[in-house]
Amino acid sequence: FYHMDLYGSKERFDIFPEELSGRGDRSLGDTRRESALSSEKVQRPQEVGYDLEKEVAELAKMYGLDEDREKELELLEGHLEKVESRWPPARTEKAGSQGSMYNSSKSSSSVKDPSQSTKQQGLPDEAFKGENQGEARADDEAESNIWSRGGLSSGGMSDEWNSQAVSEEEEEEEEEAADVFCSTCKIPIRAFDKLFGEHKDHEVAQLPNAMESEKEEIHKNMCKLEEQIAQMENVASHLEEIFITVEENFGRQEQNFEVHYNDAVQVLAQKYEEQLEALGEEKRQKLEALYEQLVNCGKHLDTCKELTDETQELFLENDKAEFMKTLIFFPCNYRLEEFLKKEVDLELLTLPDFEERVIDVSEVEQLMNSINAIAAPCAPVINPQAPNAATGTSLRVCWGLFSDDTVECYQLCYKPVSNERHRDEQAEHTLKVKETYCTITDLVPNTQYEFWVSALNASGISPPSERAVYVTAPSPPTIKSKKIRSCENAALVCWESRDINPVDSYTVELSKLTDEENDDIITESIVGIPNCEVLIHLQPTQKYRICVRAQNLGGSSERSEPVLIHTTGTCFYLNEDTAHPLLAILDDGFTISCDELENPECDLPVYDNSFTRCIAILGSLIPFPGKHYWEVEVEEDTEYRTGVAFENTPRHGHLGANNSSWCMRHIITPSRHKYEFLHSGMTPDIRITIPPRRIGILLDYENCRLSFFNADIAQHLHTFNSHFQHYVHPCFALETPGILRIHTGITTPPWTAL
Repeated sequence: FYHMDLYGSKERFDIFPEELSGRGDRSLGDTRRESALSSEKVQRPQEVGYDLEKEVAELAKMYGLDEDREKELELLEGHLEKVESRWPPARTEKAGSQGSMYNSSKSSSSVKDPSQSTKQQGLPDEAFKGENQGEARADDEAESNIWSRGGLSSGGMSDEWNSQAVSEEEEEEEEEAADVFCSTCKIPIRAFDKLFGEHKDHEVAQLPNAMESEKEEIHKNMCKLEEQIAQMENVASHLEEIFITVEENFGRQEQNFEVHYNDAVQVLAQKYEEQLEALGEEKRQKLEALYEQLVNCGKHLDTCKELTDETQELFLENDKAEFMKTLIFFPCNYRLEEFLKKEVDLELLTLPDFEERVIDVSEVEQLMNSINAIAAPCAPVINPQAPNAATGTSLRVCWGLFSDDTVECYQLCYKPVSNERHRDEQAEHTLKVKETYCTITDLVPNTQYEFWVSALNASGISPPSERAVYVTAPSPPTIKSKKIRSCENAALVCWESRDINPVDSYTVELSKLTDEENDDIITESIVGIPNCEVLIHLQPTQKYRICVRAQNLGGSSERSEPVLIHTTGTCFYLNEDTAHPLLAILDDGFTISCDELENPECDLPVYDNSFTRCIAILGSLIPFPGKHYWEVEVEEDTEYRTGVAFENTPRHGHLGANNSSWCMRHIITPSRHKYEFLHSGMTPDIRITIPPRRIGILLDYENCRLSFFNADIAQHLHTFNSHFQHYVHPCFALETPGILRIHTGITTPPWTAL
């Protein structure tokens, strides 16, 4: 981690010069500007010292070096040994550039001339080769003085000093532990190298953050690797099935050849022996001819060797008279001439290739044609459906042939299962396959199909197998988002099936989402849910992504469309089935309004569960123990009622007028705003001086309390102490035309604690 404003802000420190677009060496203009800056700092040593101390302190604090007081003192006091060992002047141009940067920011020594200043900025030594030796010697002496005062040198150092400085630098770097990570070079470095070293232009991060990032990347790669492993396991399972099928087919074919082709094999064996004998005779003839030629070649080589030795002996004779006498009368020379006149036959008497032999298989063909016709195969046996072997639109069907019959292919038939009345109306489908398995696609989800299979060969078709019933996987369920209720530690999720046929069970998958969330990671799964709703325990102040799958014998459906649940507070929805005909629910689903108070007649729809007298509506049931808080935004000139009620509260009465509802009522009298807290038609004598515009309601199941608050000023209004025998519904009513706005999902304020 590092601060971007160190390089981009207007208040960046002066020790960093202006950067170029690339990472190369600085231009000559930058070198001159730094030389001028260095000269100006020489003239104001006290100012430079003060700025240097401030800059080093801020940099040490930024990169976590403020705890290392010893290193900061070394920077401020300018220890010569550490600086010289850290930037030897004659190592590379890069080192010289770093030394010049350090000199331009921290050196308080004076610079005698521009050429020497340029030399301190890290220019190559070749720029000074044109100077005479006297000037170079003077420059070296001046630079030596500057190094003794400012902690830098540029040239004039011996090779022994450079090697010693390099070794000291390496020893110090090994002693100092790395405390940051260079993201550019992918290595741990010291924070000091980020400030003044070769990593000053690189992006760095704290070692713990870099380690966490790398671990997270490794975890993602491991997840991908696990997915690939799962895919390869499926492929391997499929290949194993094919392997078994191949083995079975091979066994049957092997038996078929053994039984039906013994005569043909005997004839072929006899032909083989005859051909092998003829081939052996040809081989013998070829080898005898080659052997005879090899013997003649050996004799010829012996004669050549004998003549060579005699000729060699004659050639080594030094006496000229004796040499000529021997040459004329010695028979070796005559033999040599005669031998050389003979032509040597170097061609092979026989070729290594054998004659192309044609095997007469007419007798074998007659035997094969005389074999009796193969009988039609027996009926195959279809396997029952394997669990989790289907999808919503496909099925995998397997069967076997428990006989030695020869089979060329199989005929698979299927049709949907229906009741007896429409049994003959379903269309049949037929497929021909070579293997003992087949995958059928384009099917209807959560539907039963019956399959039967027959075997075929050249003689005919077998009887059909027994019929087997397979079922496809269900369709993804549909989550009822407006039926979901949640609180800080639980949620009630409801959904509905999209299939006509019932399913076996459901599975709910939860994913906890964060700023760096991965939607595909399932943190928890709840399996074996028999109904279309489930109560899930969650963690407070979290965000969850929830999906549902349907299960049957065929397998699991795809995931449903996900829903997001925030466990920041209690969430519920308004139950439209309980709404009075004059009460309207606006588009947001949490605002109710009433425009008129006329008594509705049969023109308006009335449900069996609707309020008929009180213009009211119930919210969803709150089925979670503990505390639940929501708020109602009201208008000052609106008369209303709000509170809680049981499911069986009378629909023909008013809220608060019976023992199954508790509510706060606001009415306007000629003299004042009157507030009543009603239960069984009774209310305490309470006067509220500040009319609440936002009413907070706290339902506490465990402590048997229902409290009302003025949420704008955190004022407690009243508390009902009652034992709730059942879970309750929030309730809302309007007694004059107006609007009520309900706010859910709110964290319980701390001032509600009584």
